[in-house]
Amino acid sequence: MTAIETHNLTKSYGKARGIIDLNLTVNDGDMFGFIGPNGAGKSTTIRTLLGLITPTSGKAEVFGRDCVKEKNSILRDVGYMPSEAMFYRNMRVGEVISFSAKLYKQDCHVEAKHLCQQLQLDEKKKIDELSLGNRKKVSIVCALQHKPKLYILDEPTSGLDPLMQKVFFSLLEERNHDGATILFSSHVLSEIQHYCRNAAIIRDGKLLVSDTVENLSKTSARRVNLHGVTEIPKLDGIVDETVQENEISFLYRGEMSKLIAALNGLPITDMTVSEPDLEEIFMHFYERR
Repeated sequence: MTAIETHNLTKSYGKARGIIDLNLTVNDGDMFGFIGPNGAGKSTTIRTLLGLITPTSGKAEVFGRDCVKEKNSILRDVGYMPSEAMFYRNMRVGEVISFSAKLYKQDCHVEAKHLCQQLQLDEKKKIDELSLGNRKKVSIVCALQHKPKLYILDEPTSGLDPLMQKVFFSLLEERNHDGATILFSSHVLSEIQHYCRNAAIIRDGKLLVSDTVENLSKTSARRVNLHGVTEIPKLDGIVDETVQENEISFLYRGEMSKLIAALNGLPITDMTVSEPDLEEIFMHFYERR
């Protein structure tokens, strides 16, 4: 069963970029990453899935329900975190969380208290007294407290310190283990690589690729670092060159025997050859497209 499915989904803002003919599938029970820099179309896609904005054309479904015609039914089964958390400034944290629970017509006070303890969030503080990170924590509690079937999280870790990011992803992994589907957008590639099984890359409103993280990470390219030399070897397949004093670095896509032959005789004092991480692969995939 699919949790999310779009068919040629398009949202146009006139001259401003939205999303174009987006065909995206997220299976039930998946931990799915939605990758792209700011302005790529991630938030527009998410808001369209939630029925917060109406598509120009195409169709989107959540658990087989139309995102325009059945958005109220869909929202009952979704925990949503916007990229920027905005709350009534004079309300206290506990009041905001309780208000959010009432929207779902559920008593969530036990789970909300547990989440606040996990995230070290003071329920008695007023919203306007909170830092960006603590406002983000309030958004996390509001999205998780009713234990929905689907979590849609837009740049969820921005503003969280590394310790809280670890706690947050631990909570997500627990929910995913219990059967929930999680879609989260990010431009932090290490998060996607570490926590997601599948991912999609979006650029300029268009879906470039959707595959397993393992397949997206596979590449024949190697990161080569050479010490003791200052000139890049003249060889096809070399990209992303950087030259520093007595050190050069580049990505190489080609036969290793040809690289070794090209390096023969150079005054190399040290050398490393390693696989690039997902971030490097992503950036070069983006540039090639």
